[in-house]
Amino acid sequence: MNTLVALCAVGAEKILGNEIKHLGYKLASLNANGAKNLPGRVAFFGDQDALYRSNLCLRTADRVYLQLASYSALDFDQLYDGAYSIAWQDFLNKDSRIVVDKVRTYKSKLNSEHSIQGIVHKAIYSKLGDVWHMSSLPESGEESDIRVYVDENTVQILLDLSGLPLHKRGYRVDGGIAPLRETTAAILLQEMMWRRKTPLHDPFCGSGTIAIEATLYAYNVAPGFGRRFALENLPFYNADRALEIRRREAEQIRTDVEVRITGSDIDAAAVERARKNAEYACVMAGRALKEIGISKHVPRPDFVQSDFADLAAPYESGLLLCNPPYGERLGNNDQACELYAKMDSLWLDFPNWDIGVITSNENFQESFGHKTSRIKKLKAGNLDTSFYVYTRIKKEEK
Repeated sequence: MNTLVALCAVGAEKILGNEIKHLGYKLASLNANGAKNLPGRVAFFGDQDALYRSNLCLRTADRVYLQLASYSALDFDQLYDGAYSIAWQDFLNKDSRIVVDKVRTYKSKLNSEHSIQGIVHKAIYSKLGDVWHMSSLPESGEESDIRVYVDENTVQILLDLSGLPLHKRGYRVDGGIAPLRETTAAILLQEMMWRRKTPLHDPFCGSGTIAIEATLYAYNVAPGFGRRFALENLPFYNADRALEIRRREAEQIRTDVEVRITGSDIDAAAVERARKNAEYACVMAGRALKEIGISKHVPRPDFVQSDFADLAAPYESGLLLCNPPYGERLGNNDQACELYAKMDSLWLDFPNWDIGVITSNENFQESFGHKTSRIKKLKAGNLDTSFYVYTRIKKEEK
């Protein structure tokens, strides 16, 4: 049994944990106190299939790592010995370019991230040189990234299984200006507890990310079908088993369900961009179906050019979910606040629809003029955002 660690936006740990459990895996402890998650991290137990399947299927994870060691270290000698004790020859190729890409410390005696990085890197090279009887490693192959966490004097050494961040699904050919991360869109859908029978509209669709992620979720399409993972370059990767996992997940795709997902934008170029990205995403799903001999198509979400002020609710109830322009995309904060005030038309024209709005602008709620049901803080990368939730559908209607 392996211990894996999945990264996510800070604030989304519970959602990611629930998603992991839904895949059938048990959450693991990240520290001696038994914590199942720490800011931006969730640990879980998984078999060999989980190494590939978690990368293929998790919608809200940014990366997945294999934990190679967890041990106590109060000084650099203990740090080195613990890293050296790992059977690195089982996890890396002889020509791997080894990079200790990030180090994070918290309440630990070892707090120099640069020094920790150097010690761990030295231990890896020393171990591989001793095992393979090589004075130097060629480093001519694919890059293998190692991440180190030191939390309250406990060291975790992790091997990256994802490669490119998992929000890079492979379907977005053009993101436009400041696009919403695909993983963030997936988080918002879970925060709203959206179900595919509920109509969904994004009035500021941009590159179409929210509508596309909703489409993949509604039709049970694994988000990683259109890309590769770093795992595929590692010596313990089982290509035949990965193909079987892909086929098994493709069998879960539904094309026989009613889904009403739409998006709009005042910018014609944005609408065209959203359509192209949605086409790529649905073609990706179609290829996965063809792998198992099924010639069916996943329906595309509908996008139209329209000012949000001209919209009217097409159904009695539903969900408005959006990432409206903010100061950086509009030019200044005053313009953003003016736009938010005008969004009152959505409140009036969609009277029985839930509303979810993500923004980094602290003046949103005041400008919008309506008291939120709840606010969820999310931090993806270096961007601090708030997700404003307005619950207006009666529970019995959901």
